[in-house]
Amino acid sequence: MSKKSVDDLQAIADAVIAEARPGEQIEAHVSRGRETDIRVYQGEVEHFVSAQSQGVGIRVIIDGRTGTSHAGRLDEASWREVLEEARENALLGGVDEWAGLASPDGVPVVEQQLWDDELDSFDTARKIEIAKELERLALAADPRIRIDDSNYSDGASEEAFATTNGIRSSGRSNSCYASISVMADDNGETQTGWAYALGKNPGEFDLPKAATQAALRATSLLGAVKPPSKRTTVVLDPMVTSQFLGIIGSTLNGESVVKGRSLFAGRLGEEVASPLITLTDDPTDSRAYTATEIDSEGLAARRNVLIKDGVLQMYVHSSYSARRAETKSTGNAVGGGVGCMALQLTPGTKSQEELIAGIEEGVLIQSVQGLHSGVNPISGDFSTGASGVMIRNGKTAEPIREFTIASTLQRMLLDVQAIGNDVDWLPSRAAGVTLVINDVTMSGE
Repeated sequence: MSKKSVDDLQAIADAVIAEARPGEQIEAHVSRGRETDIRVYQGEVEHFVSAQSQGVGIRVIIDGRTGTSHAGRLDEASWREVLEEARENALLGGVDEWAGLASPDGVPVVEQQLWDDELDSFDTARKIEIAKELERLALAADPRIRIDDSNYSDGASEEAFATTNGIRSSGRSNSCYASISVMADDNGETQTGWAYALGKNPGEFDLPKAATQAALRATSLLGAVKPPSKRTTVVLDPMVTSQFLGIIGSTLNGESVVKGRSLFAGRLGEEVASPLITLTDDPTDSRAYTATEIDSEGLAARRNVLIKDGVLQMYVHSSYSARRAETKSTGNAVGGGVGCMALQLTPGTKSQEELIAGIEEGVLIQSVQGLHSGVNPISGDFSTGASGVMIRNGKTAEPIREFTIASTLQRMLLDVQAIGNDVDWLPSRAAGVTLVINDVTMSGE
């Protein structure tokens, strides 16, 4: 959210908490937003949505009982009705000894530029043209390419927050991206590829790069064969690393830890990864797509170092999970729970090409399928379908597909041999970077 306040929404949030009765804790979240989603196919708009929304969400806590309610209108009659419903729901709920609102912790908000005026005033016709241009560029990249879909998406939100514990904030943010998904056909075979274009506003999009990247991802897999089974060195493409980091982040979630559902439970201060690994959750880095100034309880978002030089430093907490764990919130309340907000690995110094040049034999993993369902967050075991390119004598060789890679998250983190310098800021909660990992099981033929 930006420094500029949203006065009308803040006034509503303030009015809600002013209604608190003795013994009540009240939290009010007031928002207004809009989004655009455009999909183009063969030069024509196939899907177009421009939607606006607004609402008031209220949480009431009375003697350890929590009630919530929400309405899609901002008038006083509506929020008063929501407040009464939240009170009624609280009376119906069970007692939770850890229930409570966050308390101000004195951590200052790191002000960021999360609102872009150019994006706010960007013409709808030009948004459609971006999706069409991305499609044209991808088709021109290679004659074997056909389009699955070409998309433009953006969103804007204005929010205000207030609690009876003295937390109060308001602001606004907006974001956008374009994406392209393609198919490459050759001799009856079809392979797929995709890419994103990101920027604070559409003027920053590198559409030629995204189109070329998507086409290359698809065409480079044409003629792919099933590889032999063996233990090998794998090189994770930045987008694949981002997916793995999302899984690892979920295991460092304080709620999972206190419930015994994390492979990292009870391991603070232990070496859990290669000394090359420093993993931070930093929503104060404005380059992150999910950058923010506050968490969903109104506390300042902050840079948290989760793993430093391979040693586990901390878990992330909301005020609720922190009470259960007898510690303090790390500013990581997300929705109604807790989670990492903007994960990133400290990058290395070499490009992906330079890293591959140092590998005698291995495989570049360009995509994985079913990763989330293939990971056990308690044992750390994972097995996931993958496709990519063989590496021989420091160069990429034949494409491969229909194989799985398997290890444990613990082993994988310890076996990291190198990290690339190619940080890829993706529209997700984790930035990507090339990762080289030894001794991973590849199962093919």
